[in-house]
Amino acid sequence: MIDIKNLTIKKAHESLLKGDFTVRELTETYLAEIQKKNPEINAYLEVYTDALEQADEADKRIKAGKADILTGIPFAIKDNLLIKGRIASASSKMLEKYCATYTATAVQRLVEQGAVLLGRANMDEFAMGGSTENSAYGVTKNPHDMSRVSGGSSGGSAAAVAMDGALAALGTDTGGSIRQPSSFCGTVGLKPTYGSVSRYGAIAMGSSLDQIGPITKTVEDAEIIFNVIKGADGFDSTTISDTTFAKEPYKGKKPVIGIPTAFLNQGGIDEAVLANFNESVEKFKNLGFEVKEISLPNIGYSLAVYYVLMPAEVSANMARFDGVKYGLHKDGVNMVDDYFVSRREGLGREVRRRIMLGTYVLSTGYYDAYYNKANIVRNLLREDFKKAFETVDVILTPTAPTPAFKIGSKTEDPIQMYLEDIFTVTANLVGVPALAVPSGFVEREGKQLPLGIQITAAHGREDTLFMVGKEFRSE
Repeated sequence: MIDIKNLTIKKAHESLLKGDFTVRELTETYLAEIQKKNPEINAYLEVYTDALEQADEADKRIKAGKADILTGIPFAIKDNLLIKGRIASASSKMLEKYCATYTATAVQRLVEQGAVLLGRANMDEFAMGGSTENSAYGVTKNPHDMSRVSGGSSGGSAAAVAMDGALAALGTDTGGSIRQPSSFCGTVGLKPTYGSVSRYGAIAMGSSLDQIGPITKTVEDAEIIFNVIKGADGFDSTTISDTTFAKEPYKGKKPVIGIPTAFLNQGGIDEAVLANFNESVEKFKNLGFEVKEISLPNIGYSLAVYYVLMPAEVSANMARFDGVKYGLHKDGVNMVDDYFVSRREGLGREVRRRIMLGTYVLSTGYYDAYYNKANIVRNLLREDFKKAFETVDVILTPTAPTPAFKIGSKTEDPIQMYLEDIFTVTANLVGVPALAVPSGFVEREGKQLPLGIQITAAHGREDTLFMVGKEFRSE
């Protein structure tokens, strides 16, 4: 019997090399867990029928002595990452039958190592949402409490790992879509530095904000996956190499932690979340970390800036889904009406809302008032973070202002839903890496709900995140 509850990538790798179990046996164990739990949780939209064939190939590779660290490791892949010959619907009716013609670079790097792709994970439609309630194929429930959301937009990926339906998963993060569901589901989630992981083959939402990253059980697992999927890619001109940012070693000195106290005291944070955060700060102090108060003067504007820039990019990126080139096509009374009918029937309410909002802020007369102004404040935020990182190495906040909320409790109030992103959007606006790590639980209605803290570092300093995260988690 394989103990998948406590399995890590390194443990699995060592066991596979020693012959404690085969990749086929490991894959069968995960498939059995999916079969048992997925009908209620709805983390997977599709489980791949060739998973065991992939496992057999990985076993051959191990027998030949050609195993890499991810050979035979079972993954869930978010439904907006393309895999050649497989459906990638972005959880939308618009792309319900769309079959990818090429594979996303990040996924390809897993495939090259011999990872086993178990299936495609549910998500908010076109990654627009923070609860996976916007999926055209039903909500993903939280494995810790079935009456609550798993977070979003990578809710299926986080739930798959949390329910032991995959050892690891890939998600995408535009404003917190890896980190917030990780906080809700008790997993580790990394949003890498912008450009460190290729976006080639990810269905675009906000091109200056999107990043692909791992969701795992441990910080070390996130580090292992990041080191495999990162790096320059000729298919994505925004990618950067490891040498882009100078890295000074710490030489035995622990990284200095900064706390944006004024931002945390503005209200709107659940009392249990705040108490847990303060306990986490004390834990860092007890571990010998220096903790400093820092000022981020413009951080209060980050959510407003994000909800101007992101819909503007959504509006531009979604124009390609016109019912002509690919995806759903519906006949209207003429060619122009085809376009309207296809989009009306193919796109959900939240996607339409963001397209309209983005088109508005980009329109004549409002472009300068909204879009340009938001870009100016974005640059101010970049300067704030640059200045902060001159005196501290990482910035600490909660990951989300609340624990996982009830399914349906925020669907009629978009503003309340958008406020869930208050701590996460800034890393995307500024382009820096951020790591969500589990920090404890709070009891609600007899259920233990996970809580998380977010560690943010300067550009290219994922190494600092992993160092701090591993120490906090005693890995």
